[in-house]
Amino acid sequence: TSIPNSGNLEGSSHRATKTTRFKDDDDGVVEITLDIQRDSVSIQDVRPVPPTPAPKTVRKRYDRSKSSAAVALKGLQFVTAKVGNDGWTAVEKRFNHLQVDGMLLRSRFGKCIGMEGSDEFAMQMFDSLARKRGMVKQVLTKEELKDFWEQLSDQGFDNRLQTFFDMVDKNADGRITSEEVKEIIALSASANKLSKIKERADEYTALIMEELDPNNLGYIELEDLEALLLQSPSEAVARSTTTHSSKLSKALSMKLAPSNDTSPLRRHWQEFLYFVEENWKRIWVMTLWISICIALFIWKFIQYRNRAVFHIMGYCVATAKGAAETLKFNMALVLLPVCRNTITWIRSKTKIGAVVPFNDNINFHKVIAAGVAVGVALHAGAHLTCDFPLLLHASDAKYEPMKPFFGDKRPPNYWWFVKGTAGWTGIVMVVLMSIAFVLAQPWFRRNKLKDTNPLKKMTGFNAFWFTHHLFAIVYALLIVHGTSLYLTKEWYKKSTWMYIAYPVFLYSCERIVRLFRSHDAVKIQKVAVYPGHVLALYMSKPTGFRYRSGQYIFINCRAVSPYEWHPFSITSAPGDNYLSVHIRTRGDWTSRLRTVFSEACRPPAEGESGLLRADLSRGITDSNARFPKLLIDGPYGAPAQDYREYDVLLLIGLGIGATPLISIVKDVLNHIQPGGSVGGAEPGGTGKAKKRQFMTKRAYFYWVTREEGSFEWFRGVMNEVAEKDKDQVIELHNHCSSVYQEGDARSALIVMLQELQHAKKGVDILSGTSVKTHFARPNWRSVFKRVAVNHENQRVGVFYCGEPVLVPQLRQLSADFTHKTNTKFEFHKENF
Repeated sequence: TSIPNSGNLEGSSHRATKTTRFKDDDDGVVEITLDIQRDSVSIQDVRPVPPTPAPKTVRKRYDRSKSSAAVALKGLQFVTAKVGNDGWTAVEKRFNHLQVDGMLLRSRFGKCIGMEGSDEFAMQMFDSLARKRGMVKQVLTKEELKDFWEQLSDQGFDNRLQTFFDMVDKNADGRITSEEVKEIIALSASANKLSKIKERADEYTALIMEELDPNNLGYIELEDLEALLLQSPSEAVARSTTTHSSKLSKALSMKLAPSNDTSPLRRHWQEFLYFVEENWKRIWVMTLWISICIALFIWKFIQYRNRAVFHIMGYCVATAKGAAETLKFNMALVLLPVCRNTITWIRSKTKIGAVVPFNDNINFHKVIAAGVAVGVALHAGAHLTCDFPLLLHASDAKYEPMKPFFGDKRPPNYWWFVKGTAGWTGIVMVVLMSIAFVLAQPWFRRNKLKDTNPLKKMTGFNAFWFTHHLFAIVYALLIVHGTSLYLTKEWYKKSTWMYIAYPVFLYSCERIVRLFRSHDAVKIQKVAVYPGHVLALYMSKPTGFRYRSGQYIFINCRAVSPYEWHPFSITSAPGDNYLSVHIRTRGDWTSRLRTVFSEACRPPAEGESGLLRADLSRGITDSNARFPKLLIDGPYGAPAQDYREYDVLLLIGLGIGATPLISIVKDVLNHIQPGGSVGGAEPGGTGKAKKRQFMTKRAYFYWVTREEGSFEWFRGVMNEVAEKDKDQVIELHNHCSSVYQEGDARSALIVMLQELQHAKKGVDILSGTSVKTHFARPNWRSVFKRVAVNHENQRVGVFYCGEPVLVPQLRQLSADFTHKTNTKFEFHKENF
């Protein structure tokens, strides 16, 4: 394989053009990327990372002899890669669109250069560039804009450093005072939506000045700022992104996509085999279901093909009756996937889950509902548009065999069929099912209609929930309809009730169990209202209540609505002596719930965080009487509960989607023994279950959130992991996606503050824990590569909970790395 030369390894290239993928020999690090058809694998020779230098030595860490490539790695990019690739042509096009009389206003500068969403930061850049050129006007010509653009897009690090320094040095005296540092901290915090850092700007200004101005001169200079920007990453960060070179070198033997096979037929066949391997559970279930539906249709179709009625109504009646037989089957089957207690018991107590995809129960319920819709369309359509008209217009000779079924006198008109028992029950069922089916669609269930739409008040979760209960009427009418058939008189041939009897009985038992189980209220032990509109409820654990991490419960608050039950993931671990949930405000019910509990909480005392809270677990005189009554029902099984089947876990949560995964992290932590090992039996088990060992030996937890306040939700868990996990079984990665990625000029100062704060106090500036926060979203392909290399020949359970936008990427990566490496990734998605 030939590898094109991407740069000079000896460092002779100019700093503005030299690639940052190659480092000088004195660094001892070389990275090579080999592209193999449709994939790539990165092989690194990595030397050990030195310990984090103590504070006060930032100046000493900086070595001016470092190559320009290594320097540029840290960035200070004023132009993102995407915008930079578009080049001046795209900027010029935006200028032509935004200009007024050939001039670009200062307020539109950020949008013009591709820095949307950071208008204040862009205007400060505008001012510094104008100040450098002696300009005092608030507008730019196209030529002046191009001059600005060339400076901002300059790839030389020294030039970018000078631009950043000029931006901070507002009086252009070559020195940065503490007041100017404070202003740029506040500006950077605003650009990255970090309100807490902005509020503590004075504290962080003092931190920077203490580090860079040890002689208390009252200012810092360019070389001081450069030293701070070029400080080495901490050991913790380096450790999270590097692995021993001997282990990484094994990546060469990974089974990537074959490079010599160019046959489309062979490639498609391989992709088909991959699809079958990943979806074999779904395939056999769907194949069985479709086969049964087809068999029932054909059986009934042939039966009516040989009856006298066929000579009048023809294939219409055979089609209607074939569809009716599939309807009986599907109306019975559609109840089983929503029998939550039964499914939870089966997946928890038996091994059937090894062949049945219980995680797809709701999806299968929807597929069956679609089958019902098709059956209704064929059955009702054939009867109304074909069978009845043919009978009305049949000759007396053809009608003669029909007298035992329709009477000696032929039905006089169409209304005769409609007003009959079979007719009106069928029509009412179709109407009720249509209403429930339409309001169950995501567009209506999630109330995505515009506020001006008159139907908005008639949609939403409540509309979905209550209209779905119309099926109690539908099933009653179905039995009546099935006993009032025109062409079947013998009772034992009227089989509708035979199909639905057991499923209806089972579902009825489920509802009765739920009614009795949710009768007693739980006691509130602790309440906290966190930033990001999150309500945390800590409750007493009901007697005999046993659950697994990853499961969920239904909650009812009669002070909000006596009839509504809403599902929430359990965030406490099975070994905890309490039950907890974290509820994000996303609709009317959760908003009202947060309001009633907020009113019952005491305001924060002086010196405490600004959170509304109430703690009744420490003998405080507060009474549960002031809190609204809370009922729970559950627990119920969920995909995340299967984590115990894997030695290695990759847990990925987006925002409030981290809730079931936090329970898993806590459960793993509870199984870490004082010596640092993982083991122990499952809690709450009986008999043989008690002897089952806890399998998980390694867990990677990635939590991505847009808001810095979100880290308050699980700060206690983060600190607990850092304190108890001596052998680093659990690896935590917090990502704040509102912060621009490292290397962006807008986040440069935030990165500096984070390094200083963590080196000096061991506390992250965003999360307030020892877990260091990463900026921007993770590179998921790199995450999967690292896990694959670290855990060869092992099964990795990938559990995701969050918005569905990330599901296709994670599912595809799991499939890719399963097929191309010797590590098997099994993807599980929480129904969120």
